[in-house]
Amino acid sequence: MARIDPATYVRQVRQEVSKVTWPSRKETLITTGLVFVLSILAAVFFFLVDQVIGLGVRAIFGFGA
Repeated sequence: MARIDPATYVRQVRQEVSKVTWPSRKETLITTGLVFVLSILAAVFFFLVDQVIGLGVRAIFGFGA
């Protein structure tokens, strides 16, 4: 395995980082908002499914809170 000196490594890292396309502030805010909205929708969906399943179990077995 070839050894790379630290200066070469740092230079290569800087070159690669300069190629990265960073999202704009607007893109970041939009995607963050979407994550929050979809998380809330998923939480509501699973809560409702859990309630329906619990209702079914209570109706079938006649016990539960």
